[in-house]
Amino acid sequence: MNRFFRMSKSIFFLIFLLFGTQFLLAQTEKQKELERERQELLNQISQINKLRQTNKRKEINVLNQVEDLAQKIKVREDLIRVTNRQANLLTSEINKNLNKISALRDELEKLKKEYAQLIRESYKSKSSQSRIMFLLSSKSFTQAYKRVQYLKQYNNYRRKQGEQIQERAALLQETNRKLTVQKAEKEQLIAENKKEQAQLEEEKQQQDGLMATIKKKESTYTSQIRSKQRAADRIDKEIDRIIREAIAASNKKAGNTKTSAESSTTFALTPEARALANDFVSNKGKLPWPVESGRVYKKFGTSRHPTLPNITTYNSGVEIETEPGSLARASFKGTVFKIQSLPGANFAVYVRHGNYITVYQNLVNLQVRVDQEIAIKQAIGEVAKDNFTGKTILKFVVYKDSERQNPADWINSM
Repeated sequence: MNRFFRMSKSIFFLIFLLFGTQFLLAQTEKQKELERERQELLNQISQINKLRQTNKRKEINVLNQVEDLAQKIKVREDLIRVTNRQANLLTSEINKNLNKISALRDELEKLKKEYAQLIRESYKSKSSQSRIMFLLSSKSFTQAYKRVQYLKQYNNYRRKQGEQIQERAALLQETNRKLTVQKAEKEQLIAENKKEQAQLEEEKQQQDGLMATIKKKESTYTSQIRSKQRAADRIDKEIDRIIREAIAASNKKAGNTKTSAESSTTFALTPEARALANDFVSNKGKLPWPVESGRVYKKFGTSRHPTLPNITTYNSGVEIETEPGSLARASFKGTVFKIQSLPGANFAVYVRHGNYITVYQNLVNLQVRVDQEIAIKQAIGEVAKDNFTGKTILKFVVYKDSERQNPADWINSM
């Protein structure tokens, strides 16, 4: 009965260790995921700082300063949130390991006591003569055979007890090591979070100061924003017109002379063009960025202005800030069907992928020509630097036929 009870406790302990190990493995994967997210946020902050260092005239435009600061504050708040989640997860893992250590110590103590009892019993009958007498005193051959089996089982059990002690001791040592590492990681995260909190407070104070400056000339800044929006709207209408003309020309070439609304806003596709479009769609969410490195400066769609909440702006694509001298590159294979000089936006290059179009605005030193077939990631031209703001920004637009798409839905991790 005692042996059965000991076996039951061992099985229960193994089940406890099994589920505890699975839980910790799940926690470890979550910790790795959070660490990847934290590193990405740190990279974003580093990139914002790097881009600001290359901007020689960064003090000239208060609105740009506030916009940059607002984005940095948001990223830093996300970083603090993720770091807090990491610290909380580590706290949970530490508590689990503390419970595991306690259970291991109890189990190890019991195993040692049981092993000591086995050694004492073995010592009492350790002589070979005692064992021989134990066998010879059997009343029958069957009883002698059972006694031989018993001695074997006894020796095996004692050996396994010794192995279990070694395994539990090793596991206890490893768990203690992990616990020490986890405590150090948690302390480091807490220290980093305090540093980020202090930096965040400093940036918010800077933001408050700049906002006070803006409030004094709110009407002037509002006028500037609306003027920029009108200029952007004019460019958007021009691009829409170019694409409608391309659709009409493509349909005419294909022999489609119908004047229905659909035929004037959608491409008539050849089998080759349809295959290319299907290939484009199959890569949705996996397309490479149209620059090798950069950050999203302005997102697609309608949004409230970060500094003047009564003003809303619309962006037909995404604006990506990159380093001076960076090259725009094709996000997918296709054919250049239009190169256009846009007022205030340098050159725009239109690349067709079946009935999908990607447009790359604000380029100079072009490296492609009209009707040229280009490969994915092939250089298109250099992204121009704004002499007033010092920013190097590519505007990237995606169309399905004549309908604008959110580029973030197509580009990997945008």
